[in-house]
Amino acid sequence: MILAAENIENLPEEATCEEFCQSVTASFAAVYESHQYCTDFILEHPEERLTCSAAIYSTSRREVWMIGDCQCLIDGEFYDNPKPMEAANAAKRIAYIREHHLSESSILKHDEGRDYIINDIIASMRLQNKTFSVIDGTPIYIRGVKRIPAENAHEIVLATDGYPFLYPTLAESEAALKNLLINDPCCMEIYQATKACMKGQQSFDDRAYLRFNI
Repeated sequence: MILAAENIENLPEEATCEEFCQSVTASFAAVYESHQYCTDFILEHPEERLTCSAAIYSTSRREVWMIGDCQCLIDGEFYDNPKPMEAANAAKRIAYIREHHLSESSILKHDEGRDYIINDIIASMRLQNKTFSVIDGTPIYIRGVKRIPAENAHEIVLATDGYPFLYPTLAESEAALKNLLINDPCCMEIYQATKACMKGQQSFDDRAYLRFNI
């Protein structure tokens, strides 16, 4: 997150989406090199890479760039950029939990359903920057970057997928998340996810929310 944020902060105002992708990739690759990571190892083990997503608004180009699984609202219209296998992996986890009649209390202590799909998750990570885009120090798959025109937009919301239901205000988005965590902490009914909100956690995923007027 820090590396990506520094890259965005230092990005020239007129930079293109491609230029950002090249710059942030170089920054991540430099970290691998400084820690003497073997390039072959990083390529072979995507689960060991520094990995993040980013939703960026370019003021000069009047467009939103979505690299990885993030989401946004442009004047109330919703856009997302999900990982291709996320829904299938979530469904497989939930089917396992139901088949084995696992209780909510046991899942929130140790999610056996998550264990069941972990190899599928790692397998899907091998497709990073091949069939979908992420920021991970390897050349970003440009076709997987979603670019949304916002020439006439008045209000934009940028957020991570830690908000399962995105609304025009932070209060509404937090309220929907709170309802999920109270009524469906295993993330199986109201919202299907690849993991639960485990005991001791505040939510099932990281979250960031930014709303601004143009």
